[in-house]
Amino acid sequence: MGLLYVCGRPRLATLSVVPIVTTLGSLTRCDPREVWVREDRDFTPWLAEHLDELGAVLGFELEAIEQESAVGDFWIDILARDLNKDRLVVIENQLEPTDHNHLGQLITYAAGVDAGAMIWVTREFREEHRQALDWLNRGHGAETDFFGVIVEVLKIDNASPAVTFRPVAVPNDWFRKSSVRASSGEISGKRLAYQQFFQRLIDELREKHRFTNARVGQPQNWYAFSTGVSGLSYAVNFGAGARLRVELYIDIGDEELNTQALEQLRADASELKSHFEEPLEWEELEGKRACRIACYQDQASIEDSDEDKERYLRWAVDRLLRFKRVFGPRLPRIIG
Repeated sequence: MGLLYVCGRPRLATLSVVPIVTTLGSLTRCDPREVWVREDRDFTPWLAEHLDELGAVLGFELEAIEQESAVGDFWIDILARDLNKDRLVVIENQLEPTDHNHLGQLITYAAGVDAGAMIWVTREFREEHRQALDWLNRGHGAETDFFGVIVEVLKIDNASPAVTFRPVAVPNDWFRKSSVRASSGEISGKRLAYQQFFQRLIDELREKHRFTNARVGQPQNWYAFSTGVSGLSYAVNFGAGARLRVELYIDIGDEELNTQALEQLRADASELKSHFEEPLEWEELEGKRACRIACYQDQASIEDSDEDKERYLRWAVDRLLRFKRVFGPRLPRIIG
């Protein structure tokens, strides 16, 4: 209803309302075998190249190390590394519902490589196998986390299919750790200060810049981020001599290959420095197989004032984004 003015006097008038018609598409689930015909030849390689999407639902920064990695007479589908905690992760994947054989293999692999986390990815979890993962996660003193994740292929009308991952089994306190910040009752001193600094860092990088999938800061003086290329990572480190460092860390697994990658990038040092807009250090690390390219903020300690740490945070975010912008497009060619 509305008011219609006639000869200066208001009268009620009926206003017609045109309904808004919204056409919604139909969401359907597809058989994963319509996308990946074979598990070993199709699904495993695809998953190895999309670990960032799997890591996103678990709050990990996953980096593939090897496909079909041998453990005795068995083969791990994907051996990866959790960059946030510097631990090995075993990923077992299926295009069929879970079965006892894969559960046994998962436990065998956990012992065989001393993995910090096990991720079982499948199209369907039988309830008894989900309960088995919950039981393993309740193990007293157990240091391995077990995750069960369902992979789904979805499509709206005739659009191209899309893949989604849905966790159905996680460690008992995983969601609490992913959402609750550290309390002084659990961690104190410098370790707490490191955790709080890196929590703020990863939150800003994730929410404002989509730089990382990480969610939980660690009580340590460094934090690493995936570049999307195996063996190469970005990192922030409160190093010796009160120097804060942001770096591209190179550890492909072989000292000679690491040096070759460093030299290949160093061949363009002038151009890279010009785009990076400040000096870079090209460092072969004595006594280590790895090497790095780094920039430094001198006189920076985690024990400095809150005002100083805010300045260090702004500096670290800016340099990480520079590394990704300047070096990121070149990295696939380095490994390739």
